[in-house]
Amino acid sequence: MRVQEPRILSTTNSEPEPDVVIARNRSDNYLSSHPEPADILLVIDVSDSTLKYDQRTKLSLYAEAGIANYWIFNLVDSQLEMHSEPYQKRQGDFSYRSQNIVLQNETVVIPGFPDLSLDLSLVFPA
Repeated sequence: MRVQEPRILSTTNSEPEPDVVIARNRSDNYLSSHPEPADILLVIDVSDSTLKYDQRTKLSLYAEAGIANYWIFNLVDSQLEMHSEPYQKRQGDFSYRSQNIVLQNETVVIPGFPDLSLDLSLVFPA
């Protein structure tokens, strides 16, 4: 797990700074390089004032780079926005095919960890 560190997205030459990245375990603990998109199981942003930027700009950058799972903890609407299956809509326009809204009283499974779930009522208290 990496917290608020830039990622180099080779396809975009961009270094967005997600709040949390969960990457596959690697023997060198990524001391020799940042995780590549194929190493990343989940990118998470916690958003209030940056919500529109995260929903548009960062989402498109992550999809273009092939990040499989991007979650936005939307503090404005007290919900989790789960995005998966990146694809290219048209030239230079990237998004995710699967977009799911999870409400504050629901539970989600963490990608790459089928036995690990998160109760959103702990994240978004009533």
